[in-house]
Amino acid sequence: MGGCIGANRDNGPPSRESSDVTGMVQHVSIGRNQPLKAEKPKWKSDVQLTEGQLRSKRDEFWDTAPAFEGRKEIWDALKAAAYALETGDHALAQAIVDGANISLPHGTLMDCYDELGNRYQLPVYVLSAPTNLIEELSESDNGQDTDNSSPGIEIPIKFRLSHTNKDIKMPVRTTDSVYKIKKRICEEEGIEVVRQRFFYSGRLLNDKLRIEDAKVPKGHVIQVIVTRKEEEL
Repeated sequence: MGGCIGANRDNGPPSRESSDVTGMVQHVSIGRNQPLKAEKPKWKSDVQLTEGQLRSKRDEFWDTAPAFEGRKEIWDALKAAAYALETGDHALAQAIVDGANISLPHGTLMDCYDELGNRYQLPVYVLSAPTNLIEELSESDNGQDTDNSSPGIEIPIKFRLSHTNKDIKMPVRTTDSVYKIKKRICEEEGIEVVRQRFFYSGRLLNDKLRIEDAKVPKGHVIQVIVTRKEEEL
């Protein structure tokens, strides 16, 4: 995932040396350290992905990334920076990069270096959603009722919108799916379902999950991360 090469953090475009598999020394130019670009890469997936599949793909990458060359604390910093950038907090992403002494020769997290010269390359799918992301329907929205035996009980839940920090107090049923509630928020707040991501206790709640399965008690807060419209274009 990355080769270990010497580095410093001055403003010059130094040439670095590294050895390839044949034992030959290669000169690698790292270039100037640039500020992190605010815009996210636009790309199209060869195989269409649902939001759930994209999240699974990202989770798999971050779970295995520390096994690659490089340092775990840098991988953790890159994960935090990628998340901050995707949710629109460019200032936080830049602060994380600077705090970890990560160099960005091209101003992007797709190719970066730590202060020891280890190289880190992030795949595009952890930085932005593809332009052809498809909406994932829950079983109930496909005409399959997830639970016909019980309507559940009604409880009040707060939903905190990330882009406005507004709290929405909404009565929901314990058998309601996350997708069903997203549709209600769409109807009431005009936020498209595909732009909503639910988190509770640091855990991403997928669309098919029911409130009772997520173990959300009454009165608790579910964080609703709202992505910007241009991320879905």
